Amino acid sequence: MEQKPTFAQKYPALKDILSFLLFVGAVAFGTFILNSFVFRSFNVVGGSMENTLHSNDRVIVNRIPVTLAHLAEQEYVPERGQVIVFANGGNSSTTNCNPQTGIADQYIIKRVIAFPGERVVVENGTLTVYNDEHPEGFNPDLDTRKSDQDGPKVNISGSVNMIVPEGEIFVAGDNREGANSYDSRSGLGTVPYCRIQGPVNMRIWPFTSIRFF
Repeated sequence: MEQKPTFAQKYPALKDILSFLLFVGAVAFGTFILNSFVFRSFNVVGGSMENTLHSNDRVIVNRIPVTLAHLAEQEYVPERGQVIVFANGGNSSTTNCNPQTGIADQYIIKRVIAFPGERVVVENGTLTVYNDEHPEGFNPDLDTRKSDQDGPKVNISGSVNMIVPEGEIFVAGDNREGANSYDSRSGLGTVPYCRIQGPVNMRIWPFTSIRFF
């Protein structure tokens, strides 16, 4: 008995098209999973993180700790001094966990300075954090400033005296002289945990300046 040709044999061109569409779908799905739960890359725009990071640097954000925290039905809490990326929710006084869409700065990169209940004071060019462990206050930059070319700049502009709200963090750029960094000292305000995308783990561009954080 003569065997009937299969669908693939009868329509080889259609088979190739379906195979290609399946491949594209698998790649797109894999990329979505990686970006959402494992890691994600971002471009640095502007000079607010100089001299640690510069405009057009490309960094990798580690999404795994955020994913694990959410699987445990908890908020991800970064470490003090970490450089993080978070969604820009605007300067609304109400907690907004969604990024502003349709704007250039949909995501922002800054350094973690203080946590809920801590008092942050910026005065006479100095940033001081007060908490139960350090009632006399301490400078959070001492452990993160590695040199004049790596870490927060010494002088900090502005005047701040505030208590960080529950469920939020105080962040600042490393380039704090003048109006170089739009952060918690100014109109940005404090950042809810729910907007944090994750800590920066690596700079991958430019290739001559690859580094881990």
